[in-house]
Amino acid sequence: MNYENTAAYATKMDAQDPLRSYRERFHLPMQKDGTPYIYLCGNSLGLQPKTTRQYIEQELLDWEKLGVEGHFHARNPWMPYHEFLTQAMANVVGAKPEEVVVMNTLSVNLHLMMVSFYQPDNQRFKILIESDAFPSDRYAVESQIRFHGYDVQEALLEIRPRKEEELVRMEDLEVLLEREGDKIALIMLGGVNYYTGQAFDFKKITELGHAYGCKVGFDLAHAAGNLDLQLHDSGMDFAVWCTYKYLNSGPGSLGGCFVHQQHACADLPRFAGWWGHNKNTRFNMRHNFDPMPGAEGWQLSNPPILSLAAIRASLDIFEEVGMKKLNEKSRNLTSYLEFLLENINNKNIRIITPRDTTQRGCQLSIQVKNADKSLFENITEKGVIADWREPDVIRVAPVPLYNSYMDVWRFVEVLKECLD
Repeated sequence: MNYENTAAYATKMDAQDPLRSYRERFHLPMQKDGTPYIYLCGNSLGLQPKTTRQYIEQELLDWEKLGVEGHFHARNPWMPYHEFLTQAMANVVGAKPEEVVVMNTLSVNLHLMMVSFYQPDNQRFKILIESDAFPSDRYAVESQIRFHGYDVQEALLEIRPRKEEELVRMEDLEVLLEREGDKIALIMLGGVNYYTGQAFDFKKITELGHAYGCKVGFDLAHAAGNLDLQLHDSGMDFAVWCTYKYLNSGPGSLGGCFVHQQHACADLPRFAGWWGHNKNTRFNMRHNFDPMPGAEGWQLSNPPILSLAAIRASLDIFEEVGMKKLNEKSRNLTSYLEFLLENINNKNIRIITPRDTTQRGCQLSIQVKNADKSLFENITEKGVIADWREPDVIRVAPVPLYNSYMDVWRFVEVLKECLD
């Protein structure tokens, strides 16, 4: 596409955008003068859909009027409430409904999955992660290794970029697996690296891992609602994600979990809870644990309805739009941002996110040579909400549901001003 570095061009692109009306479906944070911030931080916390309050208030009203009877007689009965989200969430991540459940939070789900899919023995006991994995993933993996009685120094493997590079190369992963594959019990990578924005090839990594007998799982915190995931077709064993970033469910909201259909009825070790028990006999109370087939069988407790209501408000919007249209706009919007950044012509900045659109989502990570956080603070003062990562990276994520081409153009103008 032949982009232009003008406000008029950004305005024209917004006028032609088939998804432009969805911006009006979200609350935009406001500056003191009443103008909206340029919000490019959906990779940390998505904006609130305007329907969220209505969805939550409905459940508050039913609680007020019905008390415990709301479990069966609310407008949206609470007993099966999590099931109201299943099909829409499956559509977002490219899975079959029985492979997906909304439950717990991300790190809790990661631990539950590793209980089932990290089963080390004397021959195969290692876990492979990224060298720059998100800290909570590293902490979870290290604690699982110690729990099983292994030494982290020996059992934790890292795939890392080459010297003077930021991105992981697939050929280096292939070499590592050729050397260590028969000792690796689990490959556990981030779907999109939180720092660089690099997206991994799920299907290829899964095929590689399975060829060496490894289980394969992904943390999709920065991928769910951002990429065209196709989890079922990838063949990965499991995945976990949060819903408060691109899925706009509110701070600290519930997470999602995927367990591939091949494990639906497998006799796997698991930490069990009553909400994962066969729902036909759940309330008989005195039965031995009988897990539901599929991802639902990993549930522990009855879910918090108010949080589910917020997720449902967002997922209803995703159902209207569809991931295909969102991904199409995302590619165009992020490519326009890339074009504008390249035209700043400042040797102190560079994009460390892959240029190949198949290896990224909407996030671009901008490295600023010799900068400190004061540059980021200046940008914030001028009306931009983005994200700073030490030591020198500004992360920006133009989210296709509510960001515009003008947002992107105005951000780059602010960045140029602050660099000057």
